[in-house]
Amino acid sequence: MFNFIISSWRIMMVVKKYTLCIIVVIFAMVSTVHSQKKLAQTGFQFLSVGQDARASAMGGAFTTVEGVSSALFYNPAGMARLSSLIDISANYNSWIADITHNAVCAAFNLSSGRYGVFGISASWVDYGEFLGTMVWRNTDEYIDTGPFSPQAIAIGIGYAKYLTDRFAVGGQIRQVAQSLGKSVVFDDNSSSGLSTERYVASTLAVDFGTIFHTGFKSLAFGMCIRNFSEEIKYVEEGFQLPLTFKMGISMNVFDFFENISSEGQSLKIVIDAAHPRSYPEYVILGGEYILKNTFILRGGYISNHDECSITYGFGVQKFGLAFDYAYTPFGVFDNVQSITARFSM
Repeated sequence: MFNFIISSWRIMMVVKKYTLCIIVVIFAMVSTVHSQKKLAQTGFQFLSVGQDARASAMGGAFTTVEGVSSALFYNPAGMARLSSLIDISANYNSWIADITHNAVCAAFNLSSGRYGVFGISASWVDYGEFLGTMVWRNTDEYIDTGPFSPQAIAIGIGYAKYLTDRFAVGGQIRQVAQSLGKSVVFDDNSSSGLSTERYVASTLAVDFGTIFHTGFKSLAFGMCIRNFSEEIKYVEEGFQLPLTFKMGISMNVFDFFENISSEGQSLKIVIDAAHPRSYPEYVILGGEYILKNTFILRGGYISNHDECSITYGFGVQKFGLAFDYAYTPFGVFDNVQSITARFSM
């Protein structure tokens, strides 16, 4: 009995310590929101768009969500608890301004996690067609060159593993690239007086994250850093990728009600605090309710966002197949919808 009391006391001290750290960080980040303005400091913004309907329905609060290959797009450490041999997902995101984002990813569990979990991911963007022009020596000083289509893509490989029964680490390296087409500009050093500029940029980006289980029911903490890279540029203007640091905490609140959990129900609450490079800090509150281990309802709230603050979604899962849908009202823009299909075995 005495040993049980000591063990319980130690667990509570760990929970209090990490809870206090998260609370301090969240309040510190929120307090800087009104005193700091960070705008237009990054490029390759397609890397900031959600690539999974489950995560999008929860507002992107996904730092401590585990057991799926799509964790590669949020916190690679989340792959470490993959229970199946393989997990594959594909996502279609109908973004604003008729832009579509597509993503696929897969995770492979080696010897039940003994050697960790490997993952691969790919995402690309369809911006649609634009009307191109180029400089010309006529009265209008330009001519039409026909339609062109900008392109963006990111391809990565990741790895995650539980170093202990409570602590997981994960990382991903991605090659990211974007092409904005080409144009003809005046060039005094050219014999024709014109030259062609191709607006293509690419670099390596690194993602890294951790997840720690406290041992107190399902309470978990996590952190991740995404889109860490060197500065890149088009022609002369340099810029950074949308570097983002996140900390999160989550728990299935039905752990306190054993009779409810035994009926195949769960209610996961996730809180993430984000520190992005290009705009003010914000906090996300996400929730996921699962009924009979099959039917799922999700919701999320994002603070300090003008256009998208509330998110909704639902899902169905059975026999290793899952279908998820997310809907995000986007203010003056078109509403954003995302669909994800997942298979695991």
